[in-house]
Amino acid sequence: MKKAALSFEHFKGIYLPFWTYDTDTKTRYVGQRGEHYYVTEDYTTTEDGKSVTKSREVQKTRWYPATGRVHESFDDVLIPASESLPKNKLIALEPWDLENLVPFDPIFLGGFISEKYQLVLEQGFDKAKKIIDEHIERAVREHIGGDEQRIHSSKTDFNSITFKHILLPVYASAYKFKGKVFNFMVNARTGEIQGERPWSTCKFALTIIGALLLIGGGWLLYKYLSA
Repeated sequence: MKKAALSFEHFKGIYLPFWTYDTDTKTRYVGQRGEHYYVTEDYTTTEDGKSVTKSREVQKTRWYPATGRVHESFDDVLIPASESLPKNKLIALEPWDLENLVPFDPIFLGGFISEKYQLVLEQGFDKAKKIIDEHIERAVREHIGGDEQRIHSSKTDFNSITFKHILLPVYASAYKFKGKVFNFMVNARTGEIQGERPWSTCKFALTIIGALLLIGGGWLLYKYLSA
């Protein structure tokens, strides 16, 4: 049986840069609330070669104007500031235990590579706003209520914006299986694994998890860049 060639000496500890953003938002919206009702309609069909008339319940919607305000607060909206690794894999490593962030100390960098920020603060906030906007849209629809909602326009004010510059630890490695190299990353805090793998090798995945338990979790650290 084929086996995967994996050397844990090739595991690399990397501190990846992230931004986190906090903000309070106020959103004004104009839309419509749709409420379903049912009417009985007659229709004609053919049965056994004969035309017959039957009835059925048909759903319709009444629309009513809806306007209002939604207030939402956001804490630690996490945005990767690394361009060197696939964004979908980094996001899939979540959640991180951000409540256990500790102040920066150079001692934590021992044995780890620290990557520089490749996404500037303003770019990170633009990406954070997309996540925030999706949450606000859901909140607006819930506020409108009814069975369906239409949002014609909305405007959001962002207040009390703060941010943190943080580094989060991952292990990165690769292994060879049937002549092909597979790369993967591991959340050094939770053991969550993301990357490429041969789907038929469940036992190999369990081997990786067991080894990572021996490696243990890395430290989480942060450094404030603004008050």
